[in-house]
Amino acid sequence: MCTFAAKMKIIMTETHLFNHAEACVSKFEKGGVCEYHAIVKVTDAALCYSKQLNAVLDAYHQLISSQLKGAVAVFKRYFLSDAANQADDVLAADASDCAKSIIQQPPLNGTKIALWAYLMTNVTTRLTESGLYEVSSLQGNYRHLWNGSAHNLAANSEFQTRLLFNEYVMQLAQEGCKLSENSIRTWLFVNDIDLNYGGVVRARNQVFFTQGLTHDTHFIASTGIGGRAQDPCVLTQMDNYAVAGLKQEQIHYLYASSHLNRTSDYGVSFERGTYIDYGDRRHVFISGTASIDNKGQIVHPKNVEQQTQRMWENVEALLNEAACSFDDVCMMVVYLRDMADYDVVRHLYNERFPQKPVVIVQAAVCRPAWLVEMECMATKSIDNQTFPCL
Repeated sequence: MCTFAAKMKIIMTETHLFNHAEACVSKFEKGGVCEYHAIVKVTDAALCYSKQLNAVLDAYHQLISSQLKGAVAVFKRYFLSDAANQADDVLAADASDCAKSIIQQPPLNGTKIALWAYLMTNVTTRLTESGLYEVSSLQGNYRHLWNGSAHNLAANSEFQTRLLFNEYVMQLAQEGCKLSENSIRTWLFVNDIDLNYGGVVRARNQVFFTQGLTHDTHFIASTGIGGRAQDPCVLTQMDNYAVAGLKQEQIHYLYASSHLNRTSDYGVSFERGTYIDYGDRRHVFISGTASIDNKGQIVHPKNVEQQTQRMWENVEALLNEAACSFDDVCMMVVYLRDMADYDVVRHLYNERFPQKPVVIVQAAVCRPAWLVEMECMATKSIDNQTFPCL
């Protein structure tokens, strides 16, 4: 059973119902590579964890054997309610050959697990010697390099973050890439973010400066958000994405200065958004975005409904700068500080985005007064003869 909606037959969404699970899937189809984003959620919160995990995995396997037949997973993220007791089971049950991110960010529909899977057709995946997962299309124009759940056990969040980025720089070098030229997106999950985010910021600023990433050059699109790994001693966990084979003129940075300020204005180093132009499509990566104005001030403190509206306005401004809109968005992750705000935010999203792949999880934003944050990815059809297709 499914429902169907399309926008100019470019971004299409379907909702599929399974036994104790549902999957909302977006599809972009053009040329040789078709892209899917699937958000899989459990529909029966009363099930024990093992049955919820099986419901998610069964739904996913049914998808890739039927509606998504021929698609290959290039990245997965599992959102868990209790990573210490649940992560091992995910690793044991999912042997797919792609980068996997496993993070404690409880799904706020009352269940124990949810899954975001990004899939493509006509690609191959492999684990490289550097430890990054390589995704290559049959055309062979680019190598997409993914990594999930990178972590270490250094003494504090600053040291852990510095080591994470130093290792990533070396991994990229093994692939003939640079942080400043090829890294497109990072996610930093911070255990007890109110306490440990300052160390993350200091380490990232220092590493970026040594790698030539400054206010006058550019940073990297990123989400820095609360999240816990299986081991409570992991204070910072990182996922990352880079592309080998890009020309610098293919990469563009988004500012939306009418709505947002530069993050470096308040001592942080990430871009609000980034887009990449290929010959046949544009990929847009919107960083974690909250209710902020172009002076760096929090807008609508203590009001989650108004913060959600302002957050949407900011995201829309970033998308518009990439000549996109919410119609082009393929997936969204929404982070709430307070689980008590879930019903309000879920109602708002259901009204405005009834058929988008969306998952709402509990995760504290980097400033305590921000009650809600979101990130998203968008894909737009273009025809650019200058660059090779994806």
